Amino acid sequence: MLLADFGAEVIRIDRVGTPPMEPSDPTNRGRIARVDLDLKSDTGRRAARDLACHCDVLVEGFRPGVMERLGLGPELLSGQNARLIFARMTGWGQYGPLAAKAGHDLNYIALSGALAGIGPRNGKPVPPLNLVGDFGGGSLYLVFGIAAALVERATSGRGQVIDAAICDGVASLMAFPNWLYTSDVFGGVEARASNAFDGGRFYYNCYECSDGTYIAVAAGEPQFYRQLCEGMGVWSDPDFAEHGQEAAGAERRIAVAERIFRSRSRDDWCAIFEQRDACFTPILWPSEAAGHPHHQARGVLMHVEGHLQPAPAPRLSRTPGSIRGLTLSPPVTSEEALARWNVA
Repeated sequence: MLLADFGAEVIRIDRVGTPPMEPSDPTNRGRIARVDLDLKSDTGRRAARDLACHCDVLVEGFRPGVMERLGLGPELLSGQNARLIFARMTGWGQYGPLAAKAGHDLNYIALSGALAGIGPRNGKPVPPLNLVGDFGGGSLYLVFGIAAALVERATSGRGQVIDAAICDGVASLMAFPNWLYTSDVFGGVEARASNAFDGGRFYYNCYECSDGTYIAVAAGEPQFYRQLCEGMGVWSDPDFAEHGQEAAGAERRIAVAERIFRSRSRDDWCAIFEQRDACFTPILWPSEAAGHPHHQARGVLMHVEGHLQPAPAPRLSRTPGSIRGLTLSPPVTSEEALARWNVA
């Protein structure tokens, strides 16, 4: 989706007999074609090699060694197309004790140190959807690697192999949180709700309102902290009057804040903080987010062919991304796919 939104012509190779892609799934959008091949047959492998000979980037998500056994490994394909960027997407990477093992997002973020810190102080870790692993440490790092390889290729004229492991990407994302756990500034403790960014402070937290909805506050700096406290009506309370990162008394202040925010509805709190620069926001479901004035003004979410879709991001001034329709076309042959690239 990310590559297609910014102009890549994406052709997907599927197994013969794979069900049609779901057009409402935004991650399927923008693909110009789908080719169904039996990669265990000589004909299917030959067709795949033909496509690889004429493309800029090949993305594969098999376990290590599968592409080589199919006769489609990077050494062979790069010999036919020296400019090919061979992007490999796995959970554990191309080597290491776990490389051949199965896994999912939750496993990768668990072993990379991210999952342990997500959740309530006295509860169990909470799966953060599959944003941190699959999409954050996985897809985004894969696309960054592809972009870096394309820039380098403009100088060298040569492609290269990208080993994009979700566990590597998650470990990279954890650079700052790892510092929080080890820094004396935040107590140097590995525990949930122990610092200023994981729910360990009242001014950077989420709260339930009287109507069962929730709000988020993130008033980390002194000027925003005061605005938050004034809006809550606690600025004159000595226990809240001084901004700080200390852990002493944190649970007590969180308990007080919970009682205060439960005293009004979410809309009431939004009205109170509307004119205050307190880093205050309502917590919205995606269906609610689509109707928020800020998102509407920027076109963050839009309806495409009857389905709610995110707009291409980030926004480029000269060559902005665009949604080029949803995938609805039936599979084409490899020859038809090559013809789209003006290859005879």
